[in-house]
Amino acid sequence: MHTAPRGRRLRLLAGAGAAATLLLSLLVAPGGPAAAADRGPAPSTPPAVDEISSSRNLRQIAHLPKQAPFTDTPGTDWAFQGGYAYGGNYNGFTVYDIRRPSRPRIVTQVLCPGAQNDVSVRGNLLFLSTDSQRTDDSCASAGSTAAAPGARWEGIKIFDISRPASPRYLKSVKTACGSHTHTLVPGKRGERNVYLYVSSYNLAPASLPNCELPHDKISIVKVPLRHPERAAVVATPVLFPDGGFPGSAYGSATTGCHDITVFPQKNLAAGACMGDGVLFDISRRTAPRVITTVRDEANFAFWHSATFNNAGTKVVFTDELGGGGAATCNATVGPNRGADAIYDITGRGDNRRLEFRSYFKIPRANTATENCVAHNGSLIPVRGRDIMVQAWYQGGISVWDFTDSRNPREIGFWERGPLNATTLTLGGSWSAYWYNGYVFSNDIQKGLDVIQVNDRRIRSAKHVRFREFNAQTQYRY
Repeated sequence: MHTAPRGRRLRLLAGAGAAATLLLSLLVAPGGPAAAADRGPAPSTPPAVDEISSSRNLRQIAHLPKQAPFTDTPGTDWAFQGGYAYGGNYNGFTVYDIRRPSRPRIVTQVLCPGAQNDVSVRGNLLFLSTDSQRTDDSCASAGSTAAAPGARWEGIKIFDISRPASPRYLKSVKTACGSHTHTLVPGKRGERNVYLYVSSYNLAPASLPNCELPHDKISIVKVPLRHPERAAVVATPVLFPDGGFPGSAYGSATTGCHDITVFPQKNLAAGACMGDGVLFDISRRTAPRVITTVRDEANFAFWHSATFNNAGTKVVFTDELGGGGAATCNATVGPNRGADAIYDITGRGDNRRLEFRSYFKIPRANTATENCVAHNGSLIPVRGRDIMVQAWYQGGISVWDFTDSRNPREIGFWERGPLNATTLTLGGSWSAYWYNGYVFSNDIQKGLDVIQVNDRRIRSAKHVRFREFNAQTQYRY
């Protein structure tokens, strides 16, 4: 989330499972196109405060409110493993038992303040991003901007989750500019390491910077899976030696990346880097190399996140116009700003390019008191089609099809009415991801929502099972 040109941003994302641990069941051939009646028309007026509105093919089957000490801080991103969901929160993370999706329960909560606390998991390890300047690396730290930059701590925390009911803090790794988000990247075949691509940029006022500008790099943390206590920064590659997009009255300058999504089987990554959309070659895990970049000075204010399609031939980029804290889903802003942009990947090797095809934005107008913009989502694993579920803050949850890159369309939605009828109040779905047959949403204010999708177009997806799922680490299903 960001509330100023270089203020704090809420995180996006998109993606799919974990390679060695991906389990596939026999896929059932998808049915033919559903009739318009499966979705029904969009509501003519926005729902009232806390009122639920949805298409007929999406329904809420469970809700679990946030619990202290997380009630007054935003819920953030998700990671999944087996029958557990790990939900980030500015105050730490919550472990949910989701073996019965209609009856989720909180197993434990780990109090460890340090926004945003985005999470990823691999095996017995959980990785937590800290992007607020702290007095030290402990979970008892306090916020600190008074000390010199070198004396403040931000970066990655590593926990042992071999016993989900009692996570154990193992190790911290300090990174330049902190860790706004991170992406888990598996090592090449035969390696017993994972890498974390740490995305960050300066979040502090000019008088109290947390890193020097320009910050045109990422930090790469190498984590030996058998010895996570040896985790360390092994590279800080400069991705934009030319400085990247210099910025404009409308678009953010590129002084770092907000989010990176990797497709390890293709040795590709897509970066949403403030003023630039980027395609990387990650054949060398510690030396990602820019293949091509794109800009959209007319409509994109802040390149926030990226999602590949299952074939790795398209990328959906999101624009977090207003930093996640503004009401942008209205006629004044229009359909091309604060939206998704669909790009086809054309060409081969170093001649690959990102070719713009179209925008997608939810087709419902929100009220002036609802923050709404494109945010975190993931593919729904439907054979032969490109369908994803996506969070839009108080715009709710949208399921949409971009199989035809030039003609994306929504096929279902679920949303709550505004938190307040007269005052803009931050809330709504931060991340909405598909995991083993259901959509799990982390609502900033309300907590966990579990949504069931009943639609012929996604029937085959219900037979795909993952043992791990990190949205920014995509694998072919």
